[in-house]
Amino acid sequence: MCGRYAASRRPEDLVETFGIEKWEPEEILAPDWNVAPTKEVWAVLERPLKDAGSPRPVRQLRALKWGLVPSWAKTPEGAARMINARAETLHEKPSFKRAFAARRCILPADGYYEWVTGAGERDLEVEGKRKRPRKQPYFVTPADGSVFAMAGLYEFWRDRTLADDHPSAWWVTCSVVTTEAETGPLGVAPAEGPHSLADIHPRMPLMLTEDRWDAWLDPARTGEEELRGLLTAPPEGLMRAYPVSTAVSNVRNNGPELLTELEGPEEGTLF
Repeated sequence: MCGRYAASRRPEDLVETFGIEKWEPEEILAPDWNVAPTKEVWAVLERPLKDAGSPRPVRQLRALKWGLVPSWAKTPEGAARMINARAETLHEKPSFKRAFAARRCILPADGYYEWVTGAGERDLEVEGKRKRPRKQPYFVTPADGSVFAMAGLYEFWRDRTLADDHPSAWWVTCSVVTTEAETGPLGVAPAEGPHSLADIHPRMPLMLTEDRWDAWLDPARTGEEELRGLLTAPPEGLMRAYPVSTAVSNVRNNGPELLTELEGPEEGTLF
């Protein structure tokens, strides 16, 4: 799954990396090292510009709200529960299948956080002592330092309680596509602890390598079989994972220090 991630790259850098044609400089998001559900996040997408007089899709950098609200939803209350979309069922789930066919995006990130429960804490659970597990967070990021391009979907939702010209009449929301976590060795593994992403968690965001960006973003690609072919996992060994402070577990904490690599898991959270 993906429940928290870091996104600190400047929009100007994202414009260059992804070949963005349209971005409104007045639309600014501050660097965020602890992105949580319902926050606004950067998304790369392709669609015709409104009132441009041309049907040509234009690659854009947009700020969307993380937590997808289907166009047919009566209220946006379920958004926080739709932050992830499973790659295996995108084509059949009512909440995602329309977006999968025509509204795909890339969510740029530095990497994502995932938590594992320390062995000692798990033993207490098994013994029935019911102590809440203290989980060790790991930061997962491309081993070469490149942008982590997460496959995403986006959707439009109209708030019918507001007038057409109200600035909040339309919501544009998104979800991260997830897949089974890699079982092969990490590109760079910690000295102690997990040696594969599957050791940390059974799910992970679907990473799109640069050779798939154009096809994933192209709204003209609508064939189900062709699109499902884009959901295959990238080559193994591209990622690294390392332990970080449990401070990231509190969404109020936010800063570059959250990405500081620890020498090993914190005390009481041994893998």
